[in-house]
Amino acid sequence: MAKIAKRPDRGEARYGAKGAASKTPKPRSFNNTNKINFEAINAVAVQSLPRPLARWLPDGRRIGKEYIALNPTRPDRQSGSFKVVIVGDRAGVWADFATGDRGGDPISLAAYLFGLRQGEAARKLAEMLGIRHD
Repeated sequence: MAKIAKRPDRGEARYGAKGAASKTPKPRSFNNTNKINFEAINAVAVQSLPRPLARWLPDGRRIGKEYIALNPTRPDRQSGSFKVVIVGDRAGVWADFATGDRGGDPISLAAYLFGLRQGEAARKLAEMLGIRHD
């Protein structure tokens, strides 16, 4: 019978008679994100960035290559620290310079703003943009 021991560096592990970690595979996640075409969703989203940004961050404004708004995930009083690049090679890159939160694409922005996992954010963004995500 295998004992369950707590290992400080790896959490719980099952040990056999000789103390070696068992070869039991990790349980698979029920979140099936491998069928989502993240690249295609991000490509379409980058092309239409002003549309989702106006919906998600209605108090924002475009200044040069960036969309600057209040961060709705925290009590932000003055815009300027939360920015999303909307044109060029870096389109979709976003950051909140006050907190250090940042991401590299529209899906990660949606996940951050709405507290979603990447797969769920990708599905909702694809639905919003009217594209197939699988």
